[in-house]
Amino acid sequence: MTKKSVARAILASFMLFAGITHFTTPKPYTAMVPKYLPARRELVYISGFFEILGGLGLLIPRVRAAAGSGLVALLIAVFPANVNMAQKNPAIGGKHYPLLLWLRLPLQLGLIKWAWWCSRDEG
Repeated sequence: MTKKSVARAILASFMLFAGITHFTTPKPYTAMVPKYLPARRELVYISGFFEILGGLGLLIPRVRAAAGSGLVALLIAVFPANVNMAQKNPAIGGKHYPLLLWLRLPLQLGLIKWAWWCSRDEG
C-alpha cells in the first residue's frame, strides 16, 4: 500500500461516515444550514448522499478522479454552512467552542486539497 492509497482509504471512510450521519442524525446538520436557504433538511440529505457517493467513488479507480472533483465541489458548496455555524456559535453538548468552530474553516481547505490529491493518479 502506498501513502496515497492509505490516505485515500481514510478520506473515503471519513466521507462515508459523515454522509451516513446526515441520514441518521440530520438535526445538527440542518442547524448548520443558513436559514436563507430553502428546504434545509433536503439539502442535508442531498449533501449526505454526495458524501457517500464521493467516498465510494474514491475507492473505484475508474471513477476516482470524478469522485475527487465532486468532493471538492461539495466541500466548497457546504463552506457557507460552516461559516454560519462559526458565526452562530451553538452549544455542542452544552458547551460553546467558538475558537474550534472558526479553526474548522481553514480545515475545510485541507479537506479540499486532500480530496484532490487522493483522487489523482499515483504518478
